[in-house]
Amino acid sequence: MRDTKGDRIMIISIYAILTILAVSTLYPFLNALAVSFNVGSDTSNGGVTIWPRKFTLENYSLVFKDERLMNGFYVSVLRTVVGTVTAILATAIFSYGMSKKELVGRKYYMVLCIITMYFSGGLIPTFLLMRNLGLMNSFWIFIIPSLIGVWNMIIFRTFFQALPSGLEESAKMDGCGNWGTLFRIVLPLSGPVIATLGLFTAISHWNEWFLASIYLSKDDLMPIQTILKQILASNIVSEQSSSLDAASLARMQSAKTITSKSLSMATMMVATLPIVCVYPFVQKYFVKGVLVGSLKE
Repeated sequence: MRDTKGDRIMIISIYAILTILAVSTLYPFLNALAVSFNVGSDTSNGGVTIWPRKFTLENYSLVFKDERLMNGFYVSVLRTVVGTVTAILATAIFSYGMSKKELVGRKYYMVLCIITMYFSGGLIPTFLLMRNLGLMNSFWIFIIPSLIGVWNMIIFRTFFQALPSGLEESAKMDGCGNWGTLFRIVLPLSGPVIATLGLFTAISHWNEWFLASIYLSKDDLMPIQTILKQILASNIVSEQSSSLDAASLARMQSAKTITSKSLSMATMMVATLPIVCVYPFVQKYFVKGVLVGSLKE
């Protein structure tokens, strides 16, 4: 069947709209990347778009010499890895139980879970709870409060319910209990949903900065996003220049190769690129994994 003229016009229009959306989305990122690699004094003259006009690595050199920023980077990596693994594991276990029709009070538990999606105790009660749990100035403040996500639980539960019941019956006939069935049968078949929700959880952990600003006072536990927020709210050049020796600082000031804007962009790239690099590895799971949430029970 040949495409009609109207079909071709529709296809061209769709591609044109998607191209415009892609360009409008990518341009700010590419511009920030170009500014981060450009000489600061040249950037001040304007005209830098998506390609550095005067290439330099001094912005990144100053960023990587900042011990506080590098420590925050390591904290964010550790938090993202540990937080994602524990959250996906805990949510999957909880969802597996909620997917069983024989669970007594399942509807009651589900209602309680959904209520938490719309209502919370507020910042002050939550702060008091975290303090009473002994999570203040602790790395576990990043992990424990975010172990179970109700939305992720619903997606997991829907996926588990869609699996053929014969798989679990066969496993139980072979001597598997509930734990064995979950870890040997169910989770290995849940690759798309695990990859998709794992990426969403990792992004949430990597980008989150508010928790540390409320519950932490130790600089060695601050994630990179919280440090970036603090730096951008202050004089970034003077703060990060403190890590330089006198000769390097004098050379930088005389040449004016680094400005507040160029250094801000370099810092932002260091905080953004690691999580962006994760996307290509899980992109193929997106369509199947995200559509799981639309399946009917």
